[in-house]
Amino acid sequence: MSTLAAARADNFYYPPEWTPNQGSLNKFNGQHALRERARKLDQGILVIRFEMPYNIWCGGCNSMIAKGVRFNAEKKQVGNYYSTKIWSFSMKAACCKQEIVIQTDPKNCQYVIISGAQQKTEDFDIEDAETFALPAEEEKGMLADPFYRLEHQEEDLQKKKEAEPVLVRLQRISDDRHSDDYALNKALRAKLRSQKKRVAEEEAASRKMGLHIRLLPAAEEDTATASRVKFPTKFDRNRKDKRALINSSSIFPGSSGTSKKASELESKRRKISAAAASSLLAGRVKPSSWSQNSVSSSRHNGAAVKVRRC
Repeated sequence: MSTLAAARADNFYYPPEWTPNQGSLNKFNGQHALRERARKLDQGILVIRFEMPYNIWCGGCNSMIAKGVRFNAEKKQVGNYYSTKIWSFSMKAACCKQEIVIQTDPKNCQYVIISGAQQKTEDFDIEDAETFALPAEEEKGMLADPFYRLEHQEEDLQKKKEAEPVLVRLQRISDDRHSDDYALNKALRAKLRSQKKRVAEEEAASRKMGLHIRLLPAAEEDTATASRVKFPTKFDRNRKDKRALINSSSIFPGSSGTSKKASELESKRRKISAAAASSLLAGRVKPSSWSQNSVSSSRHNGAAVKVRRC
């Protein structure tokens, strides 16, 4: 073994205090070979994994438990049918912890629910399932009677004649399909090559459009749907924005909202003019046409500015 942990997991690790006269490792460690599964072995119970043989209804919460669901079941013998043992499996449903007990029926070769659940009855049509109806027990007994077979022989022959053309036609179709293996293989490979070519073209078209996914072939329905879609132009968007602005504004010219916006704009203009004037006083910015206009406007308003150089 590669590691000590792996050796212990496989029960190949023998401690130093073990001697051959002490028996196996399980006997030396005082445990059963099946570990926790054999904790009730003295009562004749062994814990196994039981798989539900058919669909059932839980007796506690009326939920369906599907065929093939597995449970940790307690297996024990409850009787004999001649020399065949009858086993009982007790388990708890995961939905509501309802205890379900199922036994084997060697006589009928099936499982029987004893308590805790009910088998789901599933009826189907023989024609839809495309199967044959098996004869009942009474009919099986009647088939052993020569007079019964003689009476129903004509009916069986009539059924055979009706089914024979269908069987012959199916056999002929099957023979035609599998008569030439080379032709079938050739057709299949040609179909595969055309499919690969189509996929490569679609992937190339997707990469050309900058997409990382393969687009499906164009359909007439998609083309018609795309032609009915109309995207708004720039003129429509501007008209929509202007209409929304008009609807949101007040109908009164001297409203508080309009005056507030005007005062905010006037305060911003004053701050810009004050910043330009301070820059001129510090000599950091050369006077431009915009700053001269702002200074002259401030002088006209009565705020004279004196520039003194040191």
